[in-house]
Amino acid sequence: MPDRILYVGPLSLFSRKVEIALREKGLPYQREYVAFTQAKGYSPKHPAVVAANPLQKVPVLVEGDLTVFDSTVIMEYLEDAYPTPPLYPREPKARAECRLVELEADEILFLPVRNLLFRTEPPLADAARQAARVEDGRKADAEIDRQFAGLDARLDGRDYFCGTFSAADIGMFMTVLFTQRLKGPRVSAHPGLAAWYARMLNRPSCAKAAEEMAAADRELSPDLG
Repeated sequence: MPDRILYVGPLSLFSRKVEIALREKGLPYQREYVAFTQAKGYSPKHPAVVAANPLQKVPVLVEGDLTVFDSTVIMEYLEDAYPTPPLYPREPKARAECRLVELEADEILFLPVRNLLFRTEPPLADAARQAARVEDGRKADAEIDRQFAGLDARLDGRDYFCGTFSAADIGMFMTVLFTQRLKGPRVSAHPGLAAWYARMLNRPSCAKAAEEMAAADRELSPDLG
């Protein structure tokens, strides 16, 4: 078995996403945390991440002589290299639909979530700038709740977004988890989505990601308390 190192950030949802996939596939790995504080962010940058990823972001997976970055690319590599248990449907149409749900989590739902990140930080000294951030957060809450309603309808009573547990659920779980930790709209207002979210939290791989994120928040984001 090749050596496997995953460079992660303590509050990086994309890092946790890859960790869930590794756990679901039963693949051992060494976790390497990069530096992070609320004051400086991910700075100074970890030299291995800078060397591996032009975007200088985690996660980065190093497996033997192979280095892969970007959570989606890493997950697709893991699926190709270690196909059992599968995290993507085998049939091409279903596989494409799975990838689209994962993309929606990462690039559509996450867009308004970014406007909630200020809730992990102390208020700005400039009252006008702080008020603008709060207003942006209010608008983001409304957009997230609208998207939640769409996700609830799409589940339509199914246990998982693609029928069986898949990468789509992993990606969506981590983004929805972020909405909850950032005091966004409650999933409880959407029964189907709430049932799916509870089902995900009952999976050991997802529960561990949520527990570790909460522990990191207690250390790094006390303003969430």
